[in-house]
Formats: sequence, structure tokens, C-alpha cells
Amino acid sequence: MATVELRFSALPEHVRTARLVAAAVARRAGVDEAVLDEVRLAVGEACTRAVGLHQNGGITAPVKVALIDEEKQFSIEVGDEAPHSAVGGAPGAFGDDPDADEEDEMGLAVISGLVDDVEVKAGADGGLIRMTWPTTSPPVLPLA
Repeated sequence: MATVELRFSALPEHVRTARLVAAAVARRAGVDEAVLDEVRLAVGEACTRAVGLHQNGGITAPVKVALIDEEKQFSIEVGDEAPHSAVGGAPGAFGDDPDADEEDEMGLAVISGLVDDVEVKAGADGGLIRMTWPTTSPPVLPLA
């Protein structure tokens, strides 16, 4: 099992880099070419959500992204360190801001629409979104 880890400051301009890295690693892991746009969009949504949670919570810790190449599947985990109540609970991840909570729920709905296998965990120590795609071809070997 190979894992690529990425950490970036919670700034919107870094989300694009995370999307590009995720797509490149997914391609090398053997994710079907037709699905790579969904990978990019889902990672963009998850990272944008994490950046928003960090910025709204005044959290200076980096957003964490793990790209995991396992046998017959590729997973991406996007983690934040913002304290949440349970997903769908009240108050939400943004506390007393119902507009921000609604936007957060919309982001999770978009991710769920893009990824068949998605798991969302949230707690007092932060949250994690794990998205998984099947791999359809053998991994591309690195150039020597």
C-alpha cells in the first residue's frame, strides 16, 4: 500500500494544487480516466470545505490530504481539525451560522453525488472525509 500525504495552509489558493496532485496520483494508481474529473471535483469540494472550517474556526493547523493506493482501490482522505457536532446534528460545524452550515451540507451532498463510496466522520477533534474509487488497470510504474 502506497500513500502520498499532502498538508497545506488553510488558504483557498492551495485547493487547486491539492486537486492536481490528487488527479495525478489517482491516474498513476489506475483509476479509470473517465472518473478523474470526478476525483478532481470531489477533492476540490472536500478541501474547500476543510479550508472554510479552518478559516471560520480560526484554526492555523494545515489541512491534511492522504492519497492511498491499495489493492484494487484508491482512496483519498481529507482531514480538518475543526471541532464539529455530528454531521447533520445541531448546531453544525459552523456553530450558530445557519448559512455556513447549509453551505457545508451542500458541499457534502455534492461529494456524495460524485463519489459512490464516501465516509464522513466528524467529532470534537476534527473531521475526515474518505472517498474511494476502484482501480481498473495495473498501477503505472515510475520511470527509471
